[in-house]
Amino acid sequence: MKNLYLMRHGKSSWELNVSDQDRSLLQRGIFDAHLVGDEIARKNLKIDHVYTSPANRAFHTCMICLRALKYPLENCNINSELYDFSGDQVLEFIKNLDDNLDNVLLFGHNHTFTHLVNSLGDKHIINVPTSGFVHLQFNENTWATISKGSTIQTIFPKQLKA
Repeated sequence: MKNLYLMRHGKSSWELNVSDQDRSLLQRGIFDAHLVGDEIARKNLKIDHVYTSPANRAFHTCMICLRALKYPLENCNINSELYDFSGDQVLEFIKNLDDNLDNVLLFGHNHTFTHLVNSLGDKHIINVPTSGFVHLQFNENTWATISKGSTIQTIFPKQLKA
């Protein structure tokens, strides 16, 4: 059984004249990443490895969550394939994951994550919001063969603020 955890980066700033990869998190993005990270930590999920997009906003969201999870940084890698907005590169990345890893957490971007949760999960999600977290589970034993899995849970900032 394979568990895929996807977390979209926090709300980012468009204020500075910087490249897309260098955009930083807004204060709200930092707050929401802490909020969701703390909630993920309460779930006591098993995570074998973490991968993040190299974009500043995704990497910063990742670091906030890993601190909340008390997760070892040596089990986290930056991967340029996760800086993808269509979903094709990320799906290829997932299908090429090491089969010794059963529980993988990815930090990345939309439209990719909304597309993936809808094509791989069994619940339709209109939009994975910033700092949104989705847990997908697959009955397959190899990442290369995953197809349609189950959407186990979502954790969105709005749910935690109500």
